[in-house]
Amino acid sequence: MATERLQKILAYAGYGSRRACETMIAEGRVTVDGKLAHLGDKADPNIQRITVDGVPLQRRRRGFTYVALYKPRGVISTTSDPQGRPTISDLVDLPQRLYPVGRLDAASEGLVLLTDDGELTQQLTHPRYGHPRVYNVLVEGEPTGETLSRWKRGIVIEGKKARFVAVEVTSAQRGVTWLKVTVREGRKHLIRRMTAALGHPTLRLIRVAIGPLRLGKLKPRQWRYLTAKEIHALRQEIKGASHTTTRTRRRR
Repeated sequence: MATERLQKILAYAGYGSRRACETMIAEGRVTVDGKLAHLGDKADPNIQRITVDGVPLQRRRRGFTYVALYKPRGVISTTSDPQGRPTISDLVDLPQRLYPVGRLDAASEGLVLLTDDGELTQQLTHPRYGHPRVYNVLVEGEPTGETLSRWKRGIVIEGKKARFVAVEVTSAQRGVTWLKVTVREGRKHLIRRMTAALGHPTLRLIRVAIGPLRLGKLKPRQWRYLTAKEIHALRQEIKGASHTTTRTRRRR
């Protein structure tokens, strides 16, 4: 018999976070085969009758989960950390095992997509597809027009040329400047290294878009499920990128 902890079963069925489901069990609102459930109990929802407030468990149709998270600074973009630092799993309390699509370093913040859809993850993170990611970047000083042009033309970082697909000044005051930067490659610390290389170290970096997905009104530590429209847009994005890559290979 394949049994699981009762709070995990309830959470997966859509009754709330595991912690919320534990509270429901402790309050005596859950039964298994007619008997009052207790914290720590396990069950098999395929063969046992589970009720919540006297109503039989309504199991959710299996499918992929997609979550948009505002990762704050100081949180690691992994599901676990051997050093005991806070991770994105500490912010999103769901029974599904979700993985980040691309990462943000601990000092950076903003949009992180979490999902258990392995195919979509592979398509969005593979370097050959070059999906755009947009960042609001606060840098020291006031970059000149020539500096902006050099970032767009490309500069050499550790023997390899890198460039911003787009970069523009959105505001400047008191010796600092906010930039809106779009990149298509995912080299580690790329934006920080490129801004520093031309004398404008990054002070703050916020990812606001991954392909068609936008950070929107999310605040640090907040998360939400993606809408059906957003999921469709992501699938169209990877479909279009895949077709473009195939055509490029054929020309070669």
